[in-house]
Amino acid sequence: MSHIPPSSEAVSAWVKTLQEQGVKYVRFELPDLHGVSRLKVIPINKVEGYARKGLNFYGGTLALDTASSVVSGSGYHEERKYCDMTLFPDIESCTPVPWMDSTVKVVCDAYWSATEPIQGAPRYVLQSLLDLAQQMGFEVMMGHEFEFYLLDAETHQPLFDGLHIFNHIRNQYVPEVTQMLDYLQAAGIDVITHNCEYAPSQFEINFGPGMGIKGADKAFTFKNAVKEIAHHLGYQASFMSKPFAGMAGCCCHFHISLWHPDGTNAFLDPSDVDGLSAVAKSFTQGILTHAPAMLPLIGPTPNCYRRLKPHTFAPSNISWGIEDRTAMVRMKATKDDQTHLEMRAASGLSNPYLSAAATLAAGLLGLKDNLVLQPMVDGPSEDDPSLKPFPKTLDAALDALAADGAMQALLGEEFCQLFSTVKAFELARFHDHITNWEVAEYLEIY
Repeated sequence: MSHIPPSSEAVSAWVKTLQEQGVKYVRFELPDLHGVSRLKVIPINKVEGYARKGLNFYGGTLALDTASSVVSGSGYHEERKYCDMTLFPDIESCTPVPWMDSTVKVVCDAYWSATEPIQGAPRYVLQSLLDLAQQMGFEVMMGHEFEFYLLDAETHQPLFDGLHIFNHIRNQYVPEVTQMLDYLQAAGIDVITHNCEYAPSQFEINFGPGMGIKGADKAFTFKNAVKEIAHHLGYQASFMSKPFAGMAGCCCHFHISLWHPDGTNAFLDPSDVDGLSAVAKSFTQGILTHAPAMLPLIGPTPNCYRRLKPHTFAPSNISWGIEDRTAMVRMKATKDDQTHLEMRAASGLSNPYLSAAATLAAGLLGLKDNLVLQPMVDGPSEDDPSLKPFPKTLDAALDALAADGAMQALLGEEFCQLFSTVKAFELARFHDHITNWEVAEYLEIY
């Protein structure tokens, strides 16, 4: 297992290197349940002590909802007398924070004690699944592809209108976007493309994949960096699924492939007519079989389900297809080492550790059960009424997770209890809210 705090020797070498680089501050960052960075800033002369002994952090931080409300019954608040947890840095995840002076960041793992990792932490959940994949003989390559809106900081409205995907003027219509790209690359994000997206003031910045937990760490760093850089530049960046009713939603297209220890792609079979191995096919069928249970992790807010509609370049049913942009799983059957699958149902706001964990858990179940891949339909998947639709609401998706014992077992009982309790609490607040639409529609007529 990989859930081990760093050794004293490793910590000393790391801190010495930081001092030689002129680093003054280190941010100890915890990925929370929602994929948001919760952190403390540590002066360099205090870093070694905290890295060795751990940094105290409120233990219930992982059981706060999206409004940072304390959620009773989650197992992490009153049940533990509101005690602290301890953060230990994964020193291999250390990257610069170039928009801050002499500052670096490091992703941390959460523990109740030095020998007791917190099993509900999203990074722990994903690492456990990566360990399982390794036991099954596979390394995991992953990449997250996000869309986001860049908005006016005060009005929260788009900076320009119209539909301009790839338009040469709109791509860098906001001059500060170039500064954002520079900062991201200086922060260790290997940017490969940038472009404006379909909706006004919507953008996409793509970066390369990573092996194992490093791939998810990069996505976590990217999302939080984009939001923070935008703030520093005087804008607001949002990965919210559907912030505007008449405009495109924001996705996370999740790319994944399995690799043998000898460095060969386990999804590739040159003898297959489509170049797809039995591993690729069973893995894909696992995703389709367990898709309803995946939905709360890849679409964790009620708003996410407004995005999953036909004819919006978002999937709306449980489906797969070779190069089918309307399918949940778009198979990139390139017949070479680039062979992989693209899971297109995740929201832009989804936690990158959990979108990866859900996809990997479902795929590994497909391998364990040796599932046979269902036939690919003719034409766009979204137009085939025989395919099962997604759960229509977060409520229904949480019910699907509760009914899928195999997925719960791989994700971990503690995590599922934590996640479901926090989401039920958020949903209760959501259902209690009276919308402006309801008042405008019903107040006068009735």
